[in-house]
Amino acid sequence: MELNQKKVENATIVRMEGRLDALTSPNFEDAICKLIKDGEIRLVFDLGDLEYISSAGLRAILSTAKRLKAEDGAIAFANITGMISEVFEISGFGSMFNIYSSALTAANKIS
Repeated sequence: MELNQKKVENATIVRMEGRLDALTSPNFEDAICKLIKDGEIRLVFDLGDLEYISSAGLRAILSTAKRLKAEDGAIAFANITGMISEVFEISGFGSMFNIYSSALTAANKIS
């Protein structure tokens, strides 16, 4: 998995590429923990290039959401399509999190 980040407005957009699964979720969590420790507590995850997400990936996202909540932060998602969208709906993530059609829209609306 590859993570790319950029600061936009009051949020950091994290573009995810590849797979978020049992093998890659520890690296994902480490990278996100570092962002949070550096003060980036408004995160938008752009999933447009995410190919696959497993239950381990979903757990990593939940863990991230809990960390952000503890820091009075916020989390949002953008560009969710195909199989990733199906997984979000089946798992209930679609109703738990704010999801936007674009990362820039999410960055402007995150609070």
